[in-house]
Amino acid sequence: MKKQNNEEKKSLGLTHKKEEFEKWYPEVLTKSGFVDYSFVSGMLVFRPAAYAAWQIIVNAVDSEFKKNGIEDAYFPLFIPERFLEKEKEHFVGFEPEVAWVTHAGKSKLEERLAVRPTSETIMYPSYSKWIRSWRDLPLRYNQWNNAVRWEFKHPTPLLRTREFLWCEGHSVFASKEEADNERKFIMDLWERILRDYLALPGIVGKKTDNEKFAGAVASYSIEHIMPDGYVVQGPDFHNDGENFAKAFDIKFLDKDGKEKYAWQNTYAISTRELGVMVATHGDDKGLILPPKVAYIQVVIVPIIAKGNEEKILGYARKVAEILKERYRIKLDDREGYTPGYKYNEWELRGVPLRIEIGLKEVEKEQVMFVRRDTGARAEASLGDLVEKVDVILDDIHKNLYERAKKFMQEHMHNVETYDEFKRVLKTKKGIIHAPWCGNSECEEKIKEETGAKTSNIPFDQSDLHGKCIYCGKEAKYMVNFAKSY
Repeated sequence: MKKQNNEEKKSLGLTHKKEEFEKWYPEVLTKSGFVDYSFVSGMLVFRPAAYAAWQIIVNAVDSEFKKNGIEDAYFPLFIPERFLEKEKEHFVGFEPEVAWVTHAGKSKLEERLAVRPTSETIMYPSYSKWIRSWRDLPLRYNQWNNAVRWEFKHPTPLLRTREFLWCEGHSVFASKEEADNERKFIMDLWERILRDYLALPGIVGKKTDNEKFAGAVASYSIEHIMPDGYVVQGPDFHNDGENFAKAFDIKFLDKDGKEKYAWQNTYAISTRELGVMVATHGDDKGLILPPKVAYIQVVIVPIIAKGNEEKILGYARKVAEILKERYRIKLDDREGYTPGYKYNEWELRGVPLRIEIGLKEVEKEQVMFVRRDTGARAEASLGDLVEKVDVILDDIHKNLYERAKKFMQEHMHNVETYDEFKRVLKTKKGIIHAPWCGNSECEEKIKEETGAKTSNIPFDQSDLHGKCIYCGKEAKYMVNFAKSY
């Protein structure tokens, strides 16, 4: 049998530990074959494992959207400059990040076109045409697309890139009450998707006015703590009130015959969650993918014994036939690679469950399971194969979620004073939970002096107490502060 060469051996495996997160994270993403860098700075190639995970999220979310009456649509990538400027706060918030198209061939365009940073300003002129009466409402459209935001100093793959994939939900209602009621459905859905597919917990809450979406009345988010202690914002929901309706003239005649402005919401989940997943679950060996989003859920590695090659391979094919109807599987029958090399490769790529089949397994009509999350080994008979795989994959998911939840809880720090705040910020990783007066000036001063900003205000305020850590006035909220991407 031809053995793999030294260069192949050298290229397999990580050179950095997870504790060196800044170096480990991009290495695990690329060496595992999850994503790759493109030839445009800040833009990634989604390789099959990453894109498959995203497609699974898309299908899960889209199914729930449709059950709840949200329909898919698609609007253009390019936005005329005059549209982008209509909602001033929105335009100012995004202007530094906008990429512009100024020429077609050698001809200069009469009006610059923005490459979509977000779609409010290309969608709402159409909404204004379509909505005339209360009978046209609610209008609830979502689009799956890409967005481009150019201005940033430190690109981080998947977490902060110039192009990303996401959904954009844009709903229009006749009343504030209807618009407000949508928030629970969307935020609950985001929590379920994160928990049930990506095995990710998060901190749910409301953004402060300083940190809310540009043009929104109120923003709500799920926040994640990364292994380096920094926080990254996950899926969100924005209550836009009448702001965009007034800017884009989205009016309707109500049942009483009066003309009124509509009430709007926007919401999104993006490929950033794939980066959070990789960062949260991966280890020094590589990726660890939650089973529901794994491109390959089970890999079968035959351990070839001389003189029994076809006997072992035939049995491995039989196992593959049993499993392929239920799981995404891979039979690794490549020649020229040792079983050990294959083990390392599939561990690097994060496949949740490995099945090893040697002569002993063939003779006993069983298999050997090896879990990616714990490395635990277990035998199972051929007759129990599907049932055992079901149980193990389910347990892997639960274990990943509980580990992530424990990490999050261990990196939440309560403080009472500003001195304590600064000390914890220097010595510990994660979120600092502290009393705050609600004044944006205090929030800005804390950010200016420490580099930490508010991530969100948790919905649960049952622990509200004490004085604002900065100004000493009575606290109105318990708020989460952190350094962030």
